[in-house]
Amino acid sequence: MAQFLDTTAVSHELTQLIKKADEKLYLISPYLQIATALKDLIRERDSRKIDIRVVYGKQDKLNPEDLSFLQELSSVKVSFCENLHAKCYLNESTAIITSMNLYQYSQQNNREMGIKVDKATDTELYNEIVAESRRIIQTSTEPQFIVKKKIPEPSTPQMQKKPSSQSGFCIRCKTTIPLDPSHPLCSTCYQSWANYSDPTYREKHCHVCGKSSQTSYAKPICYDCFKKMTK
Repeated sequence: MAQFLDTTAVSHELTQLIKKADEKLYLISPYLQIATALKDLIRERDSRKIDIRVVYGKQDKLNPEDLSFLQELSSVKVSFCENLHAKCYLNESTAIITSMNLYQYSQQNNREMGIKVDKATDTELYNEIVAESRRIIQTSTEPQFIVKKKIPEPSTPQMQKKPSSQSGFCIRCKTTIPLDPSHPLCSTCYQSWANYSDPTYREKHCHVCGKSSQTSYAKPICYDCFKKMTK
């Protein structure tokens, strides 16, 4: 059952949600002004190489220092969604829908409320929140102001560096989607996959070439394409 959160509880549960993120962390908020304590938590999660997505919606209200901070982290992908009004924060086990922006002033001065949803007790509702969050992420764009990441290049191939304008394929149904090996499913198939969230579940197609291949969410590219991309 969803849990109601008052102002204090929203801030506390958001902190816990970030602390406990071991696989993914989605932070969706029109306004960004990140408190120092939350920056420290996000930086610590980034060091664990989890999938961190931050979506904002107000270019004119954006603090350049916050954007620079996020873009310098190696595991964080920042994007802009025009007309964004939703505020949603989630990890692999918990989601929070709230009136509170990821904005320091809101946390310290505003009266806020929200609900907390746990995947273990409200699986269907949690999955619906994840699916809608993924749709927001997929329709968002890279910010105009981009900072070069300071983290050294890892030894493993950086598939994510493929231009976002290129097309790929859903590894389950072969629908054409943006080329992004970290999200190789279309929105419809992702909703089905999210019911179990098994990154090793065997899929049918290569995300790059679309040919029949034994792939998975964790390894969405066939061997031939993998070799070409790592040359």
